[in-house]
Amino acid sequence: MSTKGFELAGIRPVEEEKPVKRKWYEGKPLASILILLAITAGCAACQLFIPRDPSYMDLLNYNLAPCREFLFGTDSMGRDVFSMIWYGGRISLFIGFAATVISTAIAIVFGAVSGLGPQWLDTLLMRLTEILLSVPSLLFVILIQAVLGEASVLSISFVIGVTGWTSIAKVVRTEVRQIRGSEYVVAAKCMGGGFFHILWRHLTPNFISSIMFMVVMNVRSAIVAESTLSFMGIGLPLEVISWGSMLALSEKALLSGSWWLILIPGVFLVVTLICVTSLGNYFRRSANRSQSNL
Repeated sequence: MSTKGFELAGIRPVEEEKPVKRKWYEGKPLASILILLAITAGCAACQLFIPRDPSYMDLLNYNLAPCREFLFGTDSMGRDVFSMIWYGGRISLFIGFAATVISTAIAIVFGAVSGLGPQWLDTLLMRLTEILLSVPSLLFVILIQAVLGEASVLSISFVIGVTGWTSIAKVVRTEVRQIRGSEYVVAAKCMGGGFFHILWRHLTPNFISSIMFMVVMNVRSAIVAESTLSFMGIGLPLEVISWGSMLALSEKALLSGSWWLILIPGVFLVVTLICVTSLGNYFRRSANRSQSNL
């Protein structure tokens, strides 16, 4: 028996909206991820496809523009820029990731101590963090590097790492104070769980998504800091090839008209930073979306 005769005039039954299934790649910065993976893989495996030694000085072929034999040209010392780009990217990316690991570890421990500690300790640590935030981090980097002496890859990574944790620490502190009264945290304390056990097993999984954006952006900041130091002449020595040390030769390149010595390392650096920024923005949107659904 049909029920159409019993429908109210002018009123149509509301059809249930079917949830739209989004494809797995929608909303993700796939182009940035693929480009970043290609650059990282190329730098990591550059010895497999690069025949020339990046530090070899071919004095018969110096300041050559890009050609068939030298795809990216040569610098004023006859070094192959194509080889230098990939070997130098390995150093720049290593500094970026190593400095980020150091700064993130310090930020998590510092923020957790502040969030779990008593009020006086929390106030003291946050005042210290605000003081450090008020001073440009580049000044701290220069000061600590001057104390350590001659720059190296490890020292640059360490210096950038120990000066770039303050912003993440404040976010960690806020997140920890929100979840420190949760039942599972209180139960872990009652069962004798230590600070690092509670931090690793119960606190970090709950705030890692909130700081992922800042962690990714710290990689970008570390690469920029290394390039800035090298450009200023106080970073890695010229014999240690990185994108920053290659850009440090830009003044001489301008005087000699060697545009490729500025353009090519600059393009690789800018493209990498744009990809990292796009990835960081994706994590930020994901964190905001998850918080709004709570």
